[in-house]
Amino acid sequence: METRELRYFVAVAEELHFGKAAQRLGMAQPPLSRAIHQLERRLGATLLERTSRTVTLTEAGSVLLREARAALDAVEAAERRTRRAALAETGHAGVVLATKAGASSELLAKLLDAYAAEPDAVAVDLLLCGIGEQERVLREGRADVALLHLPFDATAGFDIEELHTEGQVVVLPAGHPLSDRTHVRMSDVTELSGLPMPRWPGRDGAYPDGPGPQARDHTQLLQLIALGRACWIAPESCRAQLRDDLVAVPVLNAPTVTTVIAWPPHSRSRAVAGLVRAATRL
Repeated sequence: METRELRYFVAVAEELHFGKAAQRLGMAQPPLSRAIHQLERRLGATLLERTSRTVTLTEAGSVLLREARAALDAVEAAERRTRRAALAETGHAGVVLATKAGASSELLAKLLDAYAAEPDAVAVDLLLCGIGEQERVLREGRADVALLHLPFDATAGFDIEELHTEGQVVVLPAGHPLSDRTHVRMSDVTELSGLPMPRWPGRDGAYPDGPGPQARDHTQLLQLIALGRACWIAPESCRAQLRDDLVAVPVLNAPTVTTVIAWPPHSRSRAVAGLVRAATRL
């Protein structure tokens, strides 16, 4: 299969309308229909059920949609990394480091200082991400290296080095009855009335069902906690970001969080290697 055919199929499968897909692709509808028919014949499978009014995916079509998206993402990531590598050879490119906004701030500052002391250091472009985004931008080739957090981020397919492990705390509004405790347990947090955990958007932008308030970023979340609308379990290092109207209490049986530096295993970037060396010396 050609990437062109995959792009055609993904457009039709997502729009479920040949006319809208053709418009999205900037082409006429007849050649798009012919291309999909040819793809089905070559695969020996019906990918789309068509009636005069509707277009629906078959089971085979659903499988191809999932695989085609992954394949196209991989092609785009390869293109981005290749362009960045070409620029690096001419000395005109920096290295892109993805990290979750507000997370590991002290570690990040030390890492940037340590890397800047490397004799062949280049400019580091920081890509500050929302919850869970840094893993995706690294896989998509929009970043060369990333700080990820276990067990929350997936590291399969990456090379990694562990940098720091820490416990977790629950962040509460100042004056809450639990704020004077030296520690709590997960059961204490789950039984809190009126302070549900926030809901973060998934990769599709949709929020999961639940009682907690919707949150898009840490600034919004901290405001919700201060107003007594939510609580938050986070790595202990988040204390550095907390305002005077918030309190952090250690959660004894919460899972530990390990920060790792991750990069694609096929990377040949001297800048990435330098960042990793600097990180492991911290």
